[in-house]
Amino acid sequence: MYHATVGRLTYRALLGRRRALLLLALPLLLLVIVSAVRALAGQDDTTTANLLQGFALSAMVPLIGVIAGTGAIGPEIDDGSIVYLLAKPIKRATIISTKLLVAMAVSIAFCAIPTLLAGFVLNGNGQRLAVAFAVAAAVASVAYSAIFLMLGVITRHAVVVGLVYALVWEGVIGNVVPGARTLSVQQWSLAVAQHLSAGSAVTSDVSLTTGVVLLVLVTAAATWFAVRKLATLKLAGEE
Repeated sequence: MYHATVGRLTYRALLGRRRALLLLALPLLLLVIVSAVRALAGQDDTTTANLLQGFALSAMVPLIGVIAGTGAIGPEIDDGSIVYLLAKPIKRATIISTKLLVAMAVSIAFCAIPTLLAGFVLNGNGQRLAVAFAVAAAVASVAYSAIFLMLGVITRHAVVVGLVYALVWEGVIGNVVPGARTLSVQQWSLAVAQHLSAGSAVTSDVSLTTGVVLLVLVTAAATWFAVRKLATLKLAGEE
């Protein structure tokens, strides 16, 4: 389910100069912020949890998911170059799975690693919070990559729709409206962080079992729908 050539081209597209700068901007900002907070406020579990949830999981992870997920296939569909790939004897499910794996790898690298470093800066190397939030960022990155890759296949306005979802739903509604929290990738990943941290600093509105099940279901459903949608795209010569 992984095609080396498709994967290499996707990596090249995602890590080009323009997108690489966008992918680096938020992690660097996170590290600058946590360094300033540590210098001013010192070491504190509650501050660490609030900052990693409020910035890393609420903003950085979904926004990087938008960049990686939509960028893995959206531009090729927009400019029509996807027809050259679809003309090759490659299963469309393989195209989606390859691009999804690349998007996941890029998202995890630019989300989980900076989150882990930020946790260490805020609360020291011996604390569980850094690892807990890094794992939460990783699992959230997987789900976001699938969701935004799907959007890249079904709409030409995937970036706009993705940004609205990331900023409005995950960033605002998912943090404020109680009922909406249970339908938030952020809350599902927080359930993982809460379990791993084994403390009271991290809380989630869903149980660990519910969070894990929903993460798996949403990732699988988004991937399946992306494959189905790509299968309906017709080359000019086929119409």
